Amino acid sequence: MMRTAGIILAGGLSSRFGSPKAFAKWRGKRFYEYSLQALSPFCDECMIVTRPELMLRFPQEMKVVTDLAGFAGQGPVAGILSGMEAMEADRYIVLPCDMPFMDRDVIGELLKKHQSDVTAVVLDGKHHPLVSVWDCSAKAELKQALVNGQRRVLEVQEKIGVRWVDGRSLTCNPAKVFENVNRPDMLERRGSHGGDSR
Repeated sequence: MMRTAGIILAGGLSSRFGSPKAFAKWRGKRFYEYSLQALSPFCDECMIVTRPELMLRFPQEMKVVTDLAGFAGQGPVAGILSGMEAMEADRYIVLPCDMPFMDRDVIGELLKKHQSDVTAVVLDGKHHPLVSVWDCSAKAELKQALVNGQRRVLEVQEKIGVRWVDGRSLTCNPAKVFENVNRPDMLERRGSHGGDSR
C-alpha cells in the first residue's frame, strides 16, 4: 500500500511578517495548524521542518525536525529533503506554513493529479512550487541540487520534470486559497472584508 507523508515548511525567517509565521493566528488557530489540517486526511504521518530555535514552540506530540546537518539554512529545498529523510514514504505532500486559507479538498484534488516525480501549482502565471507532491525518487535530485548550491525549488522541480497544475482546477476560490500571508496587515484586510468561511 502506498505510504504518503506530509511536510510543513516552517523554517523561513519571516522578515516581512516580523515574527515566525507558523505561530501567527487566524481566527484562533495558528498558521501551521491550518496546514496540518489540510494535509492530515491524506497522510499516514505529518511533520514540521523548522529552525532549531523554534522546535520547542511546537506541541510535544508533533513530529518536528530541523534541516539535515550540512544543509541547514539553505531554504525550502533543504527543508523538503530533510522532511523526506526523516520519514519513509512513497510520496510526500509539501505545504508552506503561511497559507492559512488552504483547504483539504484542494490537497485531495492535487493528489489525484499527481502521476510521477513532482506536481505543483500555478495560478495566473504565478508558480506555487511549495504547494506540491513529490515522489520519494526526487530525493537524489534534491540532494544533488544542494550540493551544487542550487536553492530554488522551482529550478529543481523543472530539472526533475514537474507537472504544473492550474490552481483553478483545484478550487473555486483560488485567489484566496493560494494566498501567501507575508505581512500582518494582510490578515487585517481579510478580516475586515467579512463573510470569510474561516
